[in-house]
Amino acid sequence: MVRPLRVLFLALSLTALGCHAQVPPAASGSPISPDLARRIEVLLRSRIDTLPPEADIHVFSRTPSEFTGYDNVLVSFTVDGKTSPAAPFLISADNKTLAQITKLAVPTDPKQTVSPDGRPVRGGPAGAPVLIVGFDDLECPFCAKLHQEIFPAILNRYGDQVHIVYRDFPLPMHPWAMRAAVNVNCLGAQSTTGYWNEVDYIHAHASNIGTGEGEDGKTPTVARANDQLDTFTREEGKRQKVNAATLDACIAKQDDTSIQASIKLGDTLGIDATPALFINGYRIVGAVSLDFVYKIIDGALIAAGKTPPPSLPPATAPAKPGN
Repeated sequence: MVRPLRVLFLALSLTALGCHAQVPPAASGSPISPDLARRIEVLLRSRIDTLPPEADIHVFSRTPSEFTGYDNVLVSFTVDGKTSPAAPFLISADNKTLAQITKLAVPTDPKQTVSPDGRPVRGGPAGAPVLIVGFDDLECPFCAKLHQEIFPAILNRYGDQVHIVYRDFPLPMHPWAMRAAVNVNCLGAQSTTGYWNEVDYIHAHASNIGTGEGEDGKTPTVARANDQLDTFTREEGKRQKVNAATLDACIAKQDDTSIQASIKLGDTLGIDATPALFINGYRIVGAVSLDFVYKIIDGALIAAGKTPPPSLPPATAPAKPGN
């Protein structure tokens, strides 16, 4: 349905003005009369609060549209000599209604919104009906809460029906989060079990990382946190019997290339906070209730032709690696 022009235009942004310096050429088709162009301009000025009074509005010729009773018309805005890209509008055949719609492509398979490829897996196999991809910051207290409370409950309730992977999204305000991400990935390259054991441990003890001997022993320091993280990684590597020399070299190198790629992926998906989950493509950002997460997973199972299991009580927090 074509919606008439209302508050939709109040949110129109002119942030792209600096990228376009020329008025786009008039589209082929029927010319817009000066009277109609003026009426459209007056309407837009009354509806767009962010439009400066000195801005120029350019209304271009109309062309047939795919919507019965409406034609296409392009409008651009010039402020301080800089012109926005032409924005598409719809004008009714009787010239009494201006409208704008947004067409979005419906994904063939939302589950493929974020790839799990190359990441350590927890839960069911790659063919599991539900894929959960979490963007995680190992120094984030909200991530720790979700990790300790929600994920054990999900695994208890759904078992092999869910395929869980984490992607790294260390935030810049967390000083040791990047090192933690690099270290767990160094371990994960040799041991999936070791990776998840260390992720469990760091999330369970993040508030104490960086504290210890020296000074007052209570104020965390980044140097102390880095040393502790390296120790955790090496100790878990020993428990998993990984190649110690390879692990040590990886820890020493601190190559964050894959972490930066994960951050860039998160940026393209509009993530600016953690935790962030994608459940078969359904995006959840921030703290949510377990019941809500169950609802989304149950819906994904039903969409996949599966019957959701009965509820189970949440599991206890994960134990220290190696226990």
